[in-house]
Amino acid sequence: MNLQTRFIVAGNLIDGTGADVRRNVSVKVKDGIITGIGPATEHDPGDGAVIDNLSHCTIVPALVDCSVSLSRSPALDSKFRLAIEEAGLAKKSALVERHISYCHSHGVLGVADHDDSLGLVERLQEGISKRFPIEIRKSGDDFLRIVYAGITGDGEAPDTGLKREELFGILQQKGNKKAVVVANGPQPVQEALAAGCDAIEQGYGMGEKNLRKMVKKDVLWIPGVLMAKNGLLSSGSGGDVMCRFSMRYVAPGKVDPNAEIFWGKMLEEQLAQLRLARKLGVKTGVGTGAGNVGILHGESMVEEMKLFIKAGYSLEETIRCASVNGADFFGMENLGPLTVGSRASFLLTRGTVQQLPRKLAYLEGIYIDGTRL
Repeated sequence: MNLQTRFIVAGNLIDGTGADVRRNVSVKVKDGIITGIGPATEHDPGDGAVIDNLSHCTIVPALVDCSVSLSRSPALDSKFRLAIEEAGLAKKSALVERHISYCHSHGVLGVADHDDSLGLVERLQEGISKRFPIEIRKSGDDFLRIVYAGITGDGEAPDTGLKREELFGILQQKGNKKAVVVANGPQPVQEALAAGCDAIEQGYGMGEKNLRKMVKKDVLWIPGVLMAKNGLLSSGSGGDVMCRFSMRYVAPGKVDPNAEIFWGKMLEEQLAQLRLARKLGVKTGVGTGAGNVGILHGESMVEEMKLFIKAGYSLEETIRCASVNGADFFGMENLGPLTVGSRASFLLTRGTVQQLPRKLAYLEGIYIDGTRL
């Protein structure tokens, strides 16, 4: 921890509360905590204080991805994915570590991991935390993630084998753990809300009635819009998408018109639902589903954030959804808004506010407890 008083002078500050951008600010940090925020021209360094002149940069909170699978490869090559599944612990551990490093390098300093059946994250956590400071919440240990009514490319909900009564039973016994339920369609989402879930993931086609219930119950929504966009790109390209978010490089293949129509409809409907959620005041979090085919760890956050903005969220609102809302929900005490009394852990991006969120893919730097890494 940095015990010295430090003034960080920045061109712009987005604090993660949803408030407007603050320009030309000075952030005072002592003992790793933000103790003051004021105009860049009005600070008294005092004896021994350090000044970091970052007037060319924008400060934003650390990002939180509410839905990742660190142990799954997003590779498009099915043979590679199969090889990883059949690999030994050493190769699987190396993959997890690589995915964590990707998250960290893109400013994703908090993740909710829902697929660590082998306990690889726990095995690696001590060594990784020193090189890549990142808060990881694990499904089963720190929260519950229940797939109740998923969705596939042909529009059919796959049978998870979980019945309504079983869902109610699980949630009645969840104790202090928060429960994220993957559910799609009006009836499954309605049942998940009635059972007492704390968050809905995906929620495709759930409708306005359920959105209004989520406001009343203060239930978080993790819409996963990028999944629909990814499905649309891969189904309508004439083959497998070889450059994740681009149509320029594709492998030869057969177009699946049904999947293209389905995912095109899902994407438009999900964007419309997200637009309505903003209007109604539904609390939303950004979860990319990284680890699914074509959705990369770390950099996919920017793509999901772009879709929030396309749905009508302001940049400041989008950053709140991609940082503070997730940190609050998963109890990441070291992350959150950049306000007086909070930890001085944040991201630096070079350039103007208008270049966000794209510039988050090319970070200028990361501060942890007032110290630049």
